[in-house]
Amino acid sequence: MVTASALALGPDDRGDPLSVTRAAVVTLDDRKWVTGWSPQAEQLLGYPAKEVLGQPIGGLSAQAEGANGDWLGSQPNRGMPGRMVLRHRSGHSLRTATALYRLPAAAGTAYLLLLADAEEHAEWQLRQAVLHGLAAESSVALTIYGPDLRVAWANAAARKELPGEFTQYLGRGEGDLYPGSQVLSAGHPSSVTQLMSEVLASGQSVVDLRYRGRTLADPDREHVWSLSYYRLQDATGRTLGVCEESVDVTDLYRAQQRLILLNKAAARIGSTLDLDRTAHEFAEILVPEIADFIAVDLIGAVLDGRELDARSVARTGDMRRAVHRSVREDLPEVVVPPGGTVGYAEGSPQWQCLASGHPVLNAVLAPSSPWLVEDGVRSTRMRELGIHTHMVVPLRARDVTMGVATLMRWRSPEPFTPEDQLLVEELAARAAVCIDNARRFIRERHSALMLQRSLLPHEMPAHAAVEAAYRYLPADTEAGVGGDWFDVLPLACARVGLVVGDVVGHGLRAAATMGRLRTAVHTLADLDLPPDELLTHLDDLVQRLAEEAETAHPFGVEGVVGATCLYGIYDSVTRRATFASAGHPPPALAHRTKPVEFCDIPTGPPLGVGGMPFEAVEVDIPDDCVLALYTDGLITASESDADIGLARLSFALAHPDRPLEEITGTLERILLPDHPPDDVAFLVARPRPLPADCVAFWRLAFEPETAGRARALTSERLTQWRLADLSFSAELIVSELVTNAIRHARGPVSLRLIRTENRLICAVSDGSSTSPHMRRAKAGEEGGRGLFLVAQFAARWGTRHTTDGKIIWAELLAPAAETGDFLP
Repeated sequence: MVTASALALGPDDRGDPLSVTRAAVVTLDDRKWVTGWSPQAEQLLGYPAKEVLGQPIGGLSAQAEGANGDWLGSQPNRGMPGRMVLRHRSGHSLRTATALYRLPAAAGTAYLLLLADAEEHAEWQLRQAVLHGLAAESSVALTIYGPDLRVAWANAAARKELPGEFTQYLGRGEGDLYPGSQVLSAGHPSSVTQLMSEVLASGQSVVDLRYRGRTLADPDREHVWSLSYYRLQDATGRTLGVCEESVDVTDLYRAQQRLILLNKAAARIGSTLDLDRTAHEFAEILVPEIADFIAVDLIGAVLDGRELDARSVARTGDMRRAVHRSVREDLPEVVVPPGGTVGYAEGSPQWQCLASGHPVLNAVLAPSSPWLVEDGVRSTRMRELGIHTHMVVPLRARDVTMGVATLMRWRSPEPFTPEDQLLVEELAARAAVCIDNARRFIRERHSALMLQRSLLPHEMPAHAAVEAAYRYLPADTEAGVGGDWFDVLPLACARVGLVVGDVVGHGLRAAATMGRLRTAVHTLADLDLPPDELLTHLDDLVQRLAEEAETAHPFGVEGVVGATCLYGIYDSVTRRATFASAGHPPPALAHRTKPVEFCDIPTGPPLGVGGMPFEAVEVDIPDDCVLALYTDGLITASESDADIGLARLSFALAHPDRPLEEITGTLERILLPDHPPDDVAFLVARPRPLPADCVAFWRLAFEPETAGRARALTSERLTQWRLADLSFSAELIVSELVTNAIRHARGPVSLRLIRTENRLICAVSDGSSTSPHMRRAKAGEEGGRGLFLVAQFAARWGTRHTTDGKIIWAELLAPAAETGDFLP
């Protein structure tokens, strides 16, 4: 009998269930009768040797083959694994894997049959296939580092990254295989060698570690890998080393980075409606993530907020540099400064991109390109920096090219790829929409600002009652121009109206509403209404405007209309002011000898609320003081706390004896930032009270002869004032007004003459509230011509209602030659 230990079938049979060291061994003679039966055969089939020796092997078959073992002839290849179903001694069938060998005649037997459990053999074959696949076929790179963290083995995928014979890398460390690489995953050591040392010591595996670097086989291209590490141990627990699994995820990583960049761009580009800032945000996204340098050039019409046409797009000479950004702080690439005109030669990539609206990608710039030869400055800069790739993408929105973005690389050795171009095109498309929105905002803002400035007073009119200065500063935000306004309105009898208002909202609608309200204030002020009554009428108007807007825009915010307003009347004769407020901050009164005070004005509801009364309050206005009226944007521009703003306002108004322009400049400098978030309007007025000798007042008797006395008093006073040239006109006006008061009104009757710098005012008061009306007298009538005569001789005339009657007044222009030295 030949024993298994006497057979030497090769060194590679270890571990195989069909190897002679592990399989059940059966020897057969030429007739296929059993001549040898190993203990493993007895363990596998349950038969002791004495029961099967000398018996045909076919008797153990559970199939229908012949008893003498002809079924062995069905083995596909002698010595190759086959399959048989044998009968176990207990009676059940057993699927086995078999291998039949023909032995030399000198061995004393004819055949050697190896048997093993089929399932065990199939599992072993699967493990062998897996090991073979990992070693030779798998795309996952496997590298085994010994306990000294030196390379001990690598599969075929790992060896592809190492040029030449693999044996030259045995015993080398990870840093030698991938020099200059970098761990990208947070929370891990920066060195892979240190990481493997921790895995070797702790046994804790590391999964999906992102690692960036270059391979020895491809040193010009940067790769990103997903690495996993686990400790290797034998059956006794002895540490054998660390296994590294590596998967090249460069494309996936770049796709993820592109997605991150797109998300970042969506959140960052266009955060405001400022065109310059939008262009900067676009450039900051691309450098250094995509390019080493970027220049954003826009057509001049875009920067100016104008609409584009085909002619403006075709003119490359009308392009201006909006922004540029580089990985180098000294910007050696720059040829044109921001805001400068950019001139690109015909045939250049920028010229082609602007003309066609399509991107241009030059992987390599040929120095002999005609446009580079013509543009010597740019050609020299490109050669000096070693720029090797050049991309120009259009900035298009609404099918109009507004400019181009030029990207360059020289620090990164990899040229721009088509994937990079697609990414930049997507970012440029988003940026173009934001730039176009900013352009349209600039246009609307310019329109609203032009409208508002046309509605606001261009110059403060010279007035005897006050000296005034003002500032209007539009908001510098995407909210647009607001509806702040101010006015100085000349009123009768040496009085002046001071008004400041603020319309809710921004943009053209707010500016238009402001214009309507300002016109209404002018009309109501001409009626000489008290401040509280004027605000009541203005409140009614705002309510009507709101109803109209709501009807036009029932579902949108465009229907919202509201405003605040402060209106006051200063009387230079009485030196008092009457104020009423509709939700507006109180006026500030700056004294020369004491701190600034804020007038205690009851704050009524904002205009448009309706149903609530407004209250007027009289305030004494001392000599040598300054009144300041302002919108809330002045006190909330720098700080959200209005109290802090009021404290700063008080500080800025100190020393009211300064020139008004100096005071307004101080207010602007102290209270306002460079770019105020809201519109700001403020009015600074220095009252100019009339000297006592410029006013004459008489109470008159309520009798017909009073008109003659009034003429005499007028003539006498005009002589004192050296206005004798006005005596005829003034006496006629006074006579007619006093006569009308006695005939058609009731007492008491009084006469007041007021001399201002260039006017003479005649005012007659009575106790009746009925206003006179000028009419055309018929030919036969003796009366009815008094007011007509007054209107002919006076520069203007009108009626003021008071609490106890009315005042009819008329103004005459005083000759400048006679009055120039009268007032101080």
